[in-house]
Amino acid sequence: MTRTRLRGDSGQAFPIYITVVAGLLFLAFAYLAVGQAAANRNGAQTAADAAALAAAQEFRDQLADQWVENVLDPTKWQAILDGEAPALTDPCGRAYELAAQNDATAECHEDGPRRYGVVATTNKPVGDSIIPGTESMRSTATATAVVEPLCGFEPLGEGATDDALPQLNCEGGDWTLDPDHLTQLPEPHDLFDVHLVADNA
Repeated sequence: MTRTRLRGDSGQAFPIYITVVAGLLFLAFAYLAVGQAAANRNGAQTAADAAALAAAQEFRDQLADQWVENVLDPTKWQAILDGEAPALTDPCGRAYELAAQNDATAECHEDGPRRYGVVATTNKPVGDSIIPGTESMRSTATATAVVEPLCGFEPLGEGATDDALPQLNCEGGDWTLDPDHLTQLPEPHDLFDVHLVADNA
């Protein structure tokens, strides 16, 4: 009598065991799918950040080059140091290169004064998972980078010689410029800061 009851209990427990194992396996695959999607999304964000920074840094470098070319003409300094001088070539070209290096494609645009916005899309899809459609799903992310001026100057007053140059006052220190000895000039990172900002900032 006891043996018959034990066998019956064992037979009833087996389907429950199968159901529990199947449920655990489903959860494991679901977590794996979420992990795949998160990794793909992180890849898109990395590509977007790198591309936006690359575009802004390219614009910064072009501004710095223009300042060096016009260092003997302080009347042109203000527009350059304010970031109002136009880019000589499209800085977005660097954004496309950096996105490609991160296995993504990018859409880049000037997003206001000294700002560049990027939308990056991964080349690789999330991949096969238990969630339908992920085999062709690609992640997209956005990023915006800005160029911030770090330097200013006071125009020379009356009595200054025609070839004298104003002192350049930067957040990292002041630069006294001798027009006859321009061997040491500020680097692009001395003149401008480049950093990411929130898309709505």
